[in-house]
Amino acid sequence: MSCSEGSSRKRKHSYCTYSEPVLDDEIRKQSDDTDSQLLLELDAEMILYNLIRSKQDMGIWTQEMKRETNLRRNVVFKALRALKIKKLVKQFVNIQNKGRIYYVAAEFEPSDELTGGVWYVDGKLQTEYIKRFKESCVDVISKLKVATEEGIAEYINMIGLCVPGRSRQQIVEILMVLVLDEEIMEVKSSGSGEFSSIPIGTVCYRCTDKGSLGGAYKMPLSP
Repeated sequence: MSCSEGSSRKRKHSYCTYSEPVLDDEIRKQSDDTDSQLLLELDAEMILYNLIRSKQDMGIWTQEMKRETNLRRNVVFKALRALKIKKLVKQFVNIQNKGRIYYVAAEFEPSDELTGGVWYVDGKLQTEYIKRFKESCVDVISKLKVATEEGIAEYINMIGLCVPGRSRQQIVEILMVLVLDEEIMEVKSSGSGEFSSIPIGTVCYRCTDKGSLGGAYKMPLSP
């Protein structure tokens, strides 16, 4: 074997034994970097989730999240996207600050104080729905001549106009508006005449001349 051949083989052998550890180190470093990044992202998600959950039904908006956690803007938004995909948080429109995006933990419903309650959808007042609701209440009072809150509620629930579980609240609020608008009046049962089927002293409602629909029935539509 010539010296040149031996030297060439040595160089080849030396190259292989030198390159393999370097390649392993690169892979290991990339893997470590990936693991570290994943841990940071999971930490950010946990920090944000615990913060949002602590606010309960009042929620929190993104600027407050950044201020309270000291996380960078891009980290906050990336973590929020992950939390939404996992269905751990949900966003809602705050009618008091419509330009701000608020978040609440999935186990909570946003406060009516912030969302406007059943009369708002995505921060927008449902004027047509409210109008139909008012007309339906006036209609049943007109048909019955005099009606209690319970009687009105039975009718409204029967036609499916109320939001499930919120019927009493909705009806009370609409009746208050109708009284203020002088479309109906609040009276107390005397127990005789048109009040004969209603216990004495029970609060009832009857139409004013302004609120009377002349007995015309209008089937309302659900929102």
